[in-house]
Amino acid sequence: MHTLDQLNAMPATEFVAALDGVFEHANWVAEHAARARPFATVTELHGALMAAVHAAPADVCLGFLRGHPPLSPKALADPGLTASSRSEQGGLGMTSLGDRLAAFETGSAAYEARFGFPYIVCVRRQTPPFVLKGLERRLANSPDQERAAALAEIGYITRLRLVDRVNGPGMPKTAGHLSCHVLDTARGKAAEGIKIELFREGVLVLESVTNHDGRTEAPLLSGEPLRTGRYELRFHVEDYYAGWPNVTDPPWFDVIPVRFGVSDPEGRYHIPLLLGAWTYTTYRGS
Repeated sequence: MHTLDQLNAMPATEFVAALDGVFEHANWVAEHAARARPFATVTELHGALMAAVHAAPADVCLGFLRGHPPLSPKALADPGLTASSRSEQGGLGMTSLGDRLAAFETGSAAYEARFGFPYIVCVRRQTPPFVLKGLERRLANSPDQERAAALAEIGYITRLRLVDRVNGPGMPKTAGHLSCHVLDTARGKAAEGIKIELFREGVLVLESVTNHDGRTEAPLLSGEPLRTGRYELRFHVEDYYAGWPNVTDPPWFDVIPVRFGVSDPEGRYHIPLLLGAWTYTTYRGS
């Protein structure tokens, strides 16, 4: 990890070496940005790096796009895959698509044949089903639209890679936040001791329990993009209701599922659950 002050003070060759791999097989991007130093913020540094890409001649930009690896489980076996791409693709879990993986592979081949470069998407901001949805949607773009879309995704990819390497003032926003709060509105108190499960695209991500304030001790998700996709919170309330006076046996509710979609990976999502005797309310809070 380098500080922004260190990057500003380095010889140009060391600056380029420090940022090697932020932009896929393209050290010329950092070479160009080095001339614009010093940078006041890390966001400004990323903006200068992206400006170098946008200012590149069309043939250079196309070569840069073609230098990105295909998004495929097969690509993980390529010894030439960069460490960053290997980590990002390995963490996505495309094999979870099951039968739809073949449709993705077919669509990726059609995409590359149409546009002349691989399908590029920031996988750290997506779930596999939405990576596939994005591919299907972007296949309908014109070549100019798709080049712009690919460069926008590279902006997200490199922003995340940069904050993994550089610390300093004005960091770009790269992390989302998901939290919840359970309140017992029938008795006017926080609901303590309720087990919570969080699922993303049907896969269990974590378990937690509400504390004396009706919250979890830490946010459900934070510190990284939330990933665009479908989520579900399951609130296990049966034992909590069993402690009420004059409760039915079994209690009216056992598990309350709250299903929702995340469309802004860097957004703030708060899910309150308000428990009544025979009802519950939920909404997106702040």
